[in-house]
Amino acid sequence: MKFAICNETYQGWSFENTCRHIADTGYEGVEITPFTLADDPRNLTEREAGRIGRIATETGLEVVGFHWLLVKPDGLHLTTMDDAVRSATADFAKHLARLCAAMGGKIMVWGSPKQRNLEDHWDYDHAVNRAVEVLRQVGEVCSEVGVTVAMEPLGPSETNFLNTAEETTRLIERVDHPAIRLHLDVKAMSAEEKPIPQIIRESAGHLVHFHANDPNRRGPGFGEVKFEPIAEALKEINYGGYVSVEVFDYSPDPETIARESLAYLQKTFGTA
Repeated sequence: MKFAICNETYQGWSFENTCRHIADTGYEGVEITPFTLADDPRNLTEREAGRIGRIATETGLEVVGFHWLLVKPDGLHLTTMDDAVRSATADFAKHLARLCAAMGGKIMVWGSPKQRNLEDHWDYDHAVNRAVEVLRQVGEVCSEVGVTVAMEPLGPSETNFLNTAEETTRLIERVDHPAIRLHLDVKAMSAEEKPIPQIIRESAGHLVHFHANDPNRRGPGFGEVKFEPIAEALKEINYGGYVSVEVFDYSPDPETIARESLAYLQKTFGTA
């Protein structure tokens, strides 16, 4: 099993120092939030992205890819009825795919809950159709550059669209594009009625990326979720991607988060 950690864990650190510490801690990959590299990622060029990717590889890390795709710039949305906004969102995601590829990354986790929320008066099926339209466009560019979009189910406390792996899988099957697949997140799955190992097994045919964390918003092993059954389920389905640590509570410090999360994962997955 390969382990990575998300770079925004290292609040206030330079990207170079972040990569150096991640590698020294023992991770194999770094997952990147685009807005940590530029306040408006539209201003990043592929040449600059290549330089950033080399910083990671020179420390011995693989760039896993991107997540938190639509946080910045403002005004992007997946399901909106506004054609111009959806078009801008598709164009931005295509740009991110090219940047991701230039860095050597292969995965873009599409979470961004506020940028997919449905308004009360919207018809659900029409909103799905709008999302499908955007994702098919993005999928074409992703296929060209070797990047996969991993759609992320998120709990109802965060969004009202794509709350379960089952709902997200239905969308992916509607898109019907090989570059659009599924991401699973432990914190998000904890909001579902089904046990996490069952969700993993049922999602095996679509799963391409995985986030390790806890409903308390901290790292794996920092809360009550036991990862042994999760590790068993991932092994059972022969999952070959990264298990990437994503936290939302950055205490006590990035060094402790990185070190203790990795030690816990190595122990539960039997790779220590």
